Amino acid sequence: MFEDQVVLITGAANGIGLAAAQQFATMGAQIFINDLDADACTSAARSIQDAGNAAWPLPGDVTDPKTPDLLIQRVLDQCGHLNILVNNAGFTWDGMLHKMTDEQWQQIQEVHTMAPFRLTRAIAQIWRPLAKEEMKTGHPHPHRCIVNVSSTSGLHGNIGQINYATAKMGVIGMTKTIAREWGIFGIRCNAVAFGFIDTRLTRPLDEGHTLSIEGEEIALGIPQKIRDASFAAIPMGRPGTADEAAAGIILMALPLASYITGHTLEVTGGLGI
Repeated sequence: MFEDQVVLITGAANGIGLAAAQQFATMGAQIFINDLDADACTSAARSIQDAGNAAWPLPGDVTDPKTPDLLIQRVLDQCGHLNILVNNAGFTWDGMLHKMTDEQWQQIQEVHTMAPFRLTRAIAQIWRPLAKEEMKTGHPHPHRCIVNVSSTSGLHGNIGQINYATAKMGVIGMTKTIAREWGIFGIRCNAVAFGFIDTRLTRPLDEGHTLSIEGEEIALGIPQKIRDASFAAIPMGRPGTADEAAAGIILMALPLASYITGHTLEVTGGLGI
C-alpha cells in the first residue's frame, strides 16, 4: 500500500504515533519518527528496524520555531522526498477556564496548532514548486498528503480543556484551509478526530505519567471517575486502542483515498453521535 512512500510522524515514540509508524512500516513505507524524548524516539525507530522495516529517529521539540524546517530538511537529505506528513505530536494540560494560566494556554496552542502550521509551511516550500512543475510538464502528481490529529474535544468542547479544545478546533480549520489552497496541486489534507483512546494521556491520573516541558513536569492522565463516566458515554462501551486510532490515520493517508480532502474522520467508538 505504501511502497516507496516516505512518512514523517511527529510525536511518534509512544501511543498512537508509534502505532501509526508501525502500521505504515508494515505496509512498506519508510518512516521518520520525531519525538521530544530522544531516547524513546531512538528506541521506537529501532523496534521498526528490528522488524525488518526502514525507520529513522528524528528527535526534536516541534514547538521550537527552528525544528520544523530542520525535520523536513533531514528527511529530504536522507530520502530525497516526503510523501506523507502526520502532525500527531501533542499532550494535554487541563484546567478549568477560571484557573488556567497563560502558560497552560499558550503551551497547548504551540504544540497543537503552531507546530503543525510550521511543519506544513516548511513542506510547502518543497511540494508546491514540485507540483507546479508537474502541472506545467503534464507529469502526474505523486502521492502527497497531510494528516492532522484533532479530537472530539475540538468538535464538541470539553470541560476542563478550553486550551486543548480550542487548539484542536483550530487544527480542523487549518485542515480545511490547506485542502482548499492545495487541492489544485493534488495535495490532500485531512484530519482525524479521536475520542477516548487508551494512551498515557487518558490513563488514570494516579499512575503518575508525566511529560517534561522546559524543566516543568506536567502530569498526564485523568481522574478514574472521569474515565468511568467516559466509558458509559461510548456506544461501543470501551476506549479505543492505539492501534485502532492509528488505523484512522492510515485510512486518511491511503492512496485509495485520493478524492478525500478537507475531511475530519471521527474515530470515537460512536462517542458524540
